[in-house]
Amino acid sequence: MIEFLGRLTPDQQVTALFLLVFGILILATAALLALSLRERGSEDPEEGKPGFGHAADLHHGRTLLRHSWFMALVFWCAWASGSTAATVLFALVSFLALREFITLSPTRRGDHRSLVLAFFVVLPIQYWLVGGSYFNLFTVFIPVYVFLAIPVVSALADDPQGFLERTAKVQWGIMVCVYGLSHVPALLLLNFPGWSGRSAFLVFFLAIVVQTCMLVQHLANRYWPGRAHAPNVSSSFSWRNWFIGIGAGALIGVMLTGVTPFDLGQAAAMSLVAGVAGSLGHLVMKALKRDRGVTNWGGHTPSVTGASGLLDRVDALCFAAPVFFHSVRWYFGI
Repeated sequence: MIEFLGRLTPDQQVTALFLLVFGILILATAALLALSLRERGSEDPEEGKPGFGHAADLHHGRTLLRHSWFMALVFWCAWASGSTAATVLFALVSFLALREFITLSPTRRGDHRSLVLAFFVVLPIQYWLVGGSYFNLFTVFIPVYVFLAIPVVSALADDPQGFLERTAKVQWGIMVCVYGLSHVPALLLLNFPGWSGRSAFLVFFLAIVVQTCMLVQHLANRYWPGRAHAPNVSSSFSWRNWFIGIGAGALIGVMLTGVTPFDLGQAAAMSLVAGVAGSLGHLVMKALKRDRGVTNWGGHTPSVTGASGLLDRVDALCFAAPVFFHSVRWYFGI
């Protein structure tokens, strides 16, 4: 298989990759549909017996499949539209995710200037820096300059009530939804020697590793539950199943070595970096949801942005992407 891919042009390789991904998703969707029809047609289903055909399992399966379809379609659109359009696409995703985050965070009139700065100044500048490949500046623009500018703008609004908490919420939203996610299109612009035109494989590698880690951790927690280590944040998080998820992500990463510029050891190390950052970032976002008193960022049935819990779908990627990007740049000196 790898030898066959090696004979293709870069565009053909990426096309074959997406055909494979969409083929797997279509088969998974068909299997889930068949299981759903069988479940509905059963008049007296067994109670208490674990299995994937039961209603709760089907609900979890549909949720995971929706997330997978969403990620695959976003990445396909990003690759098919070119690097500039991909940057614009992820800027739109960042805008919706930030809006979702801010909508569930209480704000006051004194925050309006900071929010205008976040949505209509910081976000466009960050993605403009990404699109122009100004890597040295885009990596410090938000953590340094914006971090200092937001409290100044808030202080000039002359509203000291809850100042520290309100400012921290805006800063945190920008860091997660704008800074973190902006590193995904930045991966498309990395220039590996002898790897021209294949940067989409880096994004694919990152997404597959993180999704595999999260999926395996979820299934392990469901069918092999362990003692919760942070029960007030997540009743399902246990170190044993976390290590299982990280190990599965690393295994997938090693299997994908042939479509990346990494050797086996580098692929394993980068997989561990991405899996650890993504899974622990997901736990952090769960803590934020508990603080806000919600179970998902989209609220209940419709999402506050119309995106049906968009931030739930990309939260692990928001943490994994910057760590993965800077690890790759530092290690390979690019």
